[in-house]
Amino acid sequence: MHQSFLTHARNRYLWVALFLLLGSLIAYGLHDPIGPPNGGTWLGYTLGTIGALLIFWLMLFGIRKRTYSNRVGTLRGWLSAHVYLGTALLLIAFLHSGFQVGWNLHTLALVLMIVVIFSGFFGVYAYLRYPHLMTRNRESVTRQAMLDEIKEIDQNALALADAVDRKLHAIVLRSVDKTRLGGGVWAQLNSRDGSEQALAQLREILDARENLGAKAKDPATGEMPTMFAMVDFLAAGRGDDKQSEALRKLLDLLSRKKALATRVARDIQFQALMEIWLYFHVPLSFALLAALTGHILVVFFYW
Repeated sequence: MHQSFLTHARNRYLWVALFLLLGSLIAYGLHDPIGPPNGGTWLGYTLGTIGALLIFWLMLFGIRKRTYSNRVGTLRGWLSAHVYLGTALLLIAFLHSGFQVGWNLHTLALVLMIVVIFSGFFGVYAYLRYPHLMTRNRESVTRQAMLDEIKEIDQNALALADAVDRKLHAIVLRSVDKTRLGGGVWAQLNSRDGSEQALAQLREILDARENLGAKAKDPATGEMPTMFAMVDFLAAGRGDDKQSEALRKLLDLLSRKKALATRVARDIQFQALMEIWLYFHVPLSFALLAALTGHILVVFFYW
């Protein structure tokens, strides 16, 4: 049975994070410094040390993901700890500073930490939501299997279109060329299928063979949708039997391709949404590490 990383080992790291937060809150409540609470008190230094160690340890998760050995714990366990201890870090950092901020390097480190943590929250949401949507969208078929079927449909559609009309073949060929699935992250988020445009352009071919009048016209454009035009053309028995059969098959193929391409594009978009947040989370984490190092050096310089 699948176990979520959030409930790993009976919520072990949730309890660790809660214990850490509870201890920090009790210490903060009992602390009675001279003047307002700040990072320069013994408690401030203690919480700051804990926070810094947490940040350095959280950065190690990137190395753990690329290590296949389980000697240092399972990847699910590391991810669970990463989420809960990273969340606990948010309050610990504010307790460390005594909720004081200003226009300085210390506040920059705090802001970067907040942005990194909240980008991580989106990552948690993405990992919990999109794999389920991808499984439901694929319907027990792999993405590669759908892509292979689309490729086969393109080949069959081109052969059928060529048998009917050269102009029709050119339209289908353009739809094949304009189908964009995959690529970089931005391309993945904007994957598109060219078969919709091909179905619309088929209207030009059918205009020479049909006399459909004004029925079923689009009120906005005054034109009949291509799908309905082809169906009416076939139902009326216009054209010879071979052309009618070829058009019927072509209509089925393009409709099937459109449905498949929509599923593939959606699958790719879900995958991209699971990854795009890392383009912010990882660089900002290194920026946080640099700001934290500067923060520590400044503190020790003026200590």
